[in-house]
Amino acid sequence: MALCAALAVTMAGCAQAGQTTADGNKPAQSATQSPRQEPTNQPQSSPNRDDHEANAVPEPRDDSPAGKAKRAVAAMSLEERIGQLIMAPLFAGSAPSVLQDLIANRHVGSVLLIGNWNGGVASVRAATDALQSYAPDGNRLLITADQEGGLVQHLQGPGFDAMPSAVGQGLMDAATLRSSAAAWGAQLAQAGVNVDLAPVVDTVVGDRAANAPIGALDRDFGLDANGNADHAIAFVQGMRDAGVAASIKHYPGLGAVSGNTDFTADGIVDATTALNGPEIGAFTRVIREARPAMVMMSLATYQHIDAEHPAAFSPTIIDGYLRGTTGYEGVVTSDSLSATAVSGVPADQLGVRFVEAGGDLACIGDLTYVQPILDGLLTRARADAAFAAKATRAAERVMTLKYETGLAA
Repeated sequence: MALCAALAVTMAGCAQAGQTTADGNKPAQSATQSPRQEPTNQPQSSPNRDDHEANAVPEPRDDSPAGKAKRAVAAMSLEERIGQLIMAPLFAGSAPSVLQDLIANRHVGSVLLIGNWNGGVASVRAATDALQSYAPDGNRLLITADQEGGLVQHLQGPGFDAMPSAVGQGLMDAATLRSSAAAWGAQLAQAGVNVDLAPVVDTVVGDRAANAPIGALDRDFGLDANGNADHAIAFVQGMRDAGVAASIKHYPGLGAVSGNTDFTADGIVDATTALNGPEIGAFTRVIREARPAMVMMSLATYQHIDAEHPAAFSPTIIDGYLRGTTGYEGVVTSDSLSATAVSGVPADQLGVRFVEAGGDLACIGDLTYVQPILDGLLTRARADAAFAAKATRAAERVMTLKYETGLAA
């Protein structure tokens, strides 16, 4: 979701009084000299001031996506800025109109298609067209889906290929995977989906069956950290070839926990992942080499990095390492903030904690959470100027992505 500083230059003149000649005597005053003028309160202009102002060169207009985003967000109300920080869910079988008020009046800027959409490309396109009709012409929606492959492919039916699991994709060489991802991405684009919440870059350590969120479901590429990075880069590039943005996940990795953060708060503390380890190194490679549009934050907690906060609420991980050390400047999204892993946090504080930590786009998997998360963000932004500034910066990053993908104009 820039402040301009004007530089004022004041020029002062010097008056010389009591000037003497070379012999030390004061020169005689001419008989015809005008009487001495008393000083007045009128300001005196520098003789060069007009020339200086006439020759001043205006600052060039920044028409990069980021520059356009800054101007767009500066023109928004606070409510509009906060709306850009929300990804609201639309479940399979629900009418798009259930989100009309949130999009049109609460300015929600992104939608997650969730559940089993089995009607094919045409069915999904009808829903996405309806959703886009609720958004302003110059600020269209980011429409996302979890289209990983295997057990996690939410969009199916005529026009959508049956995607192999990520482990199956890991058996492809990188060039073949990039070509395949471009084909899958073209199907998403035809359906009106502009962001794929994939690929998974997590590296499973230990027993795959004991790693409920990733290994047990074959959601990773099934390789070591470097091989996973190679394949994730190919997947992101293939999606981009089709005009679809990608979100890598679940930073900094869910491969070393036993519990699935969607459904439990137990077994979700990672006791092995370290900032200098290969698991995070895989994410860093993908970020620097493939430049994904989004990075999705895990809801697990990492003992060796920040033992006090889940990754999605950790300024150490988001602002400190992901942005500061790694240099990532894109959109940071969350795993679903309606998940069981963070159910101990009041609903109206979930978005606040995420944005405070440096996050941008709150992904929400339960429609009943959207209103309290919106209200919590807005209440905090109205009361806290520093938080409002963070929310504004988050909105700028989201809008930058929209300009990059042709959704904003």
